[in-house]
Amino acid sequence: MKHSLPILSVVSLALSLAACSQAAPPADNAPAVAGEPLATRAVMIGTEGPSLPACASTSRVKAGGTDVYWAPGETRAVKAKVAGGASVSVCEAADNDAWFGIVFAAPGTDPDMCGVGKAVQNAREYQGPCRWGWIKGGSVQLGA
Repeated sequence: MKHSLPILSVVSLALSLAACSQAAPPADNAPAVAGEPLATRAVMIGTEGPSLPACASTSRVKAGGTDVYWAPGETRAVKAKVAGGASVSVCEAADNDAWFGIVFAAPGTDPDMCGVGKAVQNAREYQGPCRWGWIKGGSVQLGA
């Protein structure tokens, strides 16, 4: 009986270490992808001035959905996916409208909580509480 306590301690320690070695879930519930993003660029809000909403357009994602990336032009690592028909706030455009910086609420959450329908005094990086990222320009119906 003296030897069972140390054996139980070793087994318990081994199991707890095995649990710690599992990879953390990807950010923004995106699927795991190979490679790290080449770049990360936060979406800017308030770029149209202090008298307009922080994000100028509410749009709908086209049928089939779209991938959300970490930066305009970045296509190695997908940050998140947005379903077709989902509402997103388009806050910024890059590369002659080839990329849109968007803010979007998690599925089942109120998009008004994102706070981008109100004006902000100065242009700044979006800091939450909703998700943000970059989508390819043709993946939304602007103003829909």
